Formats: sequence, C-alpha cells, structure tokens
Amino acid sequence: MLTTNPFDVSQDGDTLHEECGIFGISGAADAARLVALGLHALQHRGQEAAGITSFDGTEFHTHRAMGHVAGNFDREEVMVPLRGSVACGHVRYSTTGETALRNVQPLYADLASGGFAIAHNGNISNAMRLRRDLVRRGSIFQSTSDTETIIHLVATSNYRTVVDKFIDALKRVEGAYSLIVMTPEGMIACRDPLGIRPLVMGKIEQSDGSEAVIFASETVALDVVGATFVRSIEPGELVMVKGSEITSHSPFAPVAPRPCIFEFVYFSRPDSISEDRSVYTVRKAIGAQLAIESPVEADLVIPVPDSGTPAALGYAQESGIPFELGIIRSHYVGRTFIQPGDKVRHLGVKLKHNANRALIKGKRVVLIDDSIVRGTTSLKIVEMMREAVAAEVHMRIASPPTRHSCFYGVDTPERAKLLAATKNLEEMATYIKADSLAFISIDGLYKALGEPQRNAIRPSHCDACFTGDYPTTLTDQDDVSSVDQFALLAERMI
Repeated sequence: MLTTNPFDVSQDGDTLHEECGIFGISGAADAARLVALGLHALQHRGQEAAGITSFDGTEFHTHRAMGHVAGNFDREEVMVPLRGSVACGHVRYSTTGETALRNVQPLYADLASGGFAIAHNGNISNAMRLRRDLVRRGSIFQSTSDTETIIHLVATSNYRTVVDKFIDALKRVEGAYSLIVMTPEGMIACRDPLGIRPLVMGKIEQSDGSEAVIFASETVALDVVGATFVRSIEPGELVMVKGSEITSHSPFAPVAPRPCIFEFVYFSRPDSISEDRSVYTVRKAIGAQLAIESPVEADLVIPVPDSGTPAALGYAQESGIPFELGIIRSHYVGRTFIQPGDKVRHLGVKLKHNANRALIKGKRVVLIDDSIVRGTTSLKIVEMMREAVAAEVHMRIASPPTRHSCFYGVDTPERAKLLAATKNLEEMATYIKADSLAFISIDGLYKALGEPQRNAIRPSHCDACFTGDYPTTLTDQDDVSSVDQFALLAERMI
C-alpha cells in the first residue's frame, strides 16, 4: 500500500516494518467480529491504523481509524453497525507518505457495477505512472495510496464482469500485492504472479453446519479465530467466493515464484506457518547457521527482543553458549511515547529495552538481532551493554547486510541511509561500537530454509534488499535519475 512518495519513510532505528496485514471472511454470522479478532493476530504487521468493511447483502458498512485494533474495534457502537456475513479488514503501517485517515484501508468506491472494497498488502511499483495516466483521463483520486490506482483501473476497464475488470486491472500493475476484494457478487482474494506477499486460505465451521471461508496474511490469524488452514493462495491465483461456491482462476502467465524471504527473518509471527515451514523452526535454523559461520568465544547469548529470540536460541544451541535474557523489553511503550528534546528522546530507548545488569556485568556477550538498517538502534543496544559493564560485546545478525531499498511493501530508507550500503563490515562494527560484527551469508540464509545455497540464476525468494536482484521492473524508479528527483516527482503527484 505505497503512498506516493516512496522515499519519505519513518524508520525506527534498525527495525524493518512491513506496512500491513489483511483478513477477510465470507459466509459467517457476525463476520466483522471475526475480522477484528483476525486483525488482532496480525497487529504486528501494522500498528498505525486499522479498518473493517462489511457487506450485509444490500449495503456496505465501513469503520476506519488511526491506532491499534484494540481501542477501535472493541466497542459495541463500532461493531454493531458492521452488519453482514462478509467482511474484510486491514492493519496499516505506512512505509511512506502521509499518515491520514484517507489512506486507511479497506478503500471503498461505488462503481457502475456496485460497491467495491479492497484491502492490499504490498506496493504497486508503477503506481505513479498509472496514476498520471488515469488523472489525465479524468480520474479523481481521494487518497495518496497506490491501492486506489487499482480501483480506478477496475472502474475504467471495458470488460463486462467485475472479475474480468479486476483481472484486466491487475494485468496493468507491476510490483507486489496480496489483495482481498469485496463486491456484491462475492469476495475475491489474489496474489501477484511472483507471490511476493503472503496470503493463506482457511475455513471455519458455523453453528448451522455451513463453512465460512477465510483469507489472511498469516496462518496465526486462522488459529486465533478457530479456523482450519486449507492452503496458501498460489502466486498468480485469484480465488472467487460466491456464497458456498469457490472458484479458482489463473489469469496470468506462469512465472517462477519469488516470495519475500524476510517473512522468515522478521515479518511473520514465529507461530505462523509460511510456505509449509514453521517460521519459528526456520529462525532457529538461521541462528544455528549463523553460529557455524561466525563463532565467537563468549559467556552469554542474548537476543535483542523480540525478533532476535528464536535465532538466538538456535545460535546458543549450536554454539553451546548459554542463552539468557540480558535485555528486558517493555511491551507497553508506543512508538511516539517520547517526543520532546534530544536527550529525553535518546533515553527513550530504555523505556523499550533495559539491560539485565546483574546478569551482564563482567560477561562476554553475543547479541543476536534480525537485521541492521540504519544502525542507530544497534548502537544504542551496544552502548546499553557497555553501561551494564559487559566485558565484551559481539553482535551477530540473522540476515545478510541490508544494502538495497525495498519497493514491495517494506519500510526501508533510500540506500544512502542504509548502513551496509555506505560502510564495510569493519566500519559498521566501529560505528555501532561492537567488539565484532557478523551477518549470516546469503547462502547460509537459504541453507536455513533447506536449500543447498542461493540459486544465482533462479533464486527461490525475493531477496532484493540483500542482493539488489529485484524480481520485477521498477517503472516509477526508471522515470527519474535520482532519489531526490523521484521524491520531488512524488510530491507533485499528491
């Protein structure tokens, strides 16, 4: 769900954020309430805003709000109006552009064929060019989201049925998308031909003996609502649910899939199943491989919570170094809790993470984290260990160096602000003040996924943030010669 300026990012230290999670259900009593539960399970994929749209057979009903699912969708005055047996929802973390209610999804429009609601996970990489053409032809945009481009393409398609209009629209877009769409005819779920962003299907038994169909970004959302996992939506597949009838379409030319490898490193919850693999098990395998590749003499293995924990367990088990919780994280601090003053803002990291001083003092520690982006959080964490009088501080990263920006729905800054794009390994270690620093190799990452190594000709995953090997054309990026020009062009599009 890219907003128009793909370089105006709000990056919180070293943490990568994916912009959103989606959840839809067809054929369930009180569908919106189940969607709200599903969105709770996907809250880690987006904390900025949330929305739910329902359909009662005659009318569409929508509630969208800034903030978390809890607090917005736990009130009867909000949930009661969301009537109907069909509903979809969205949690948002904007990778770019403005934070505004008009960009909160699901987006809705009244088309000639009836109501059309859409929830999107991913980025349309040629959205600017498409938007420019649509505006010239008379389209009037209500948001700065690339998702709205799909709505206008559907509205202006010359095909007759909604499904054909939708397919026609998707054949004109480039980039990454998992989509849930609601129309009076039924619910549609689909993934882009490369399957970059995830989408799974499940079912849940109703009290009357019927089955409701569910689509979600992750299997953990199915678990939370008591649904059974059926299968993943295949790359390039479009599934239509109309009452009890489910049909599958494959409208795109087949290509080798390239799902995002960072789902295994960070994005997915560890209790999810992705590509028939336990995310938790893969993360432990990544940590074990990291210990094989980059051993170090130390007294403790300490995860940077919470994303580094499974990899740290794997590292500890493989190395034989004891695993300990040397950093305690508070789960009750929001991203904007601390604002005024540089000194106070700097101290704000201790509200989120605090050293377990009695454990760390005099010890040689190995910190395990999922990634380093700008390096600012890594620096603060290492300094925290120094203040706790650690004898040595070594850092090991459960992904290769992030050297390239992502254009498929991940919050990364331009290359000039990526630490690994501007410094070599020794310089990075010096910058974060670690005694040593090492990343898992790209082949090691694939080995943890069960492959011998990365296939340089046909890699099985999108790993462009590590390798620069983008699996799609980047039309909008090709239109300009520099980051600054691109940002300026984006601002003019708003």
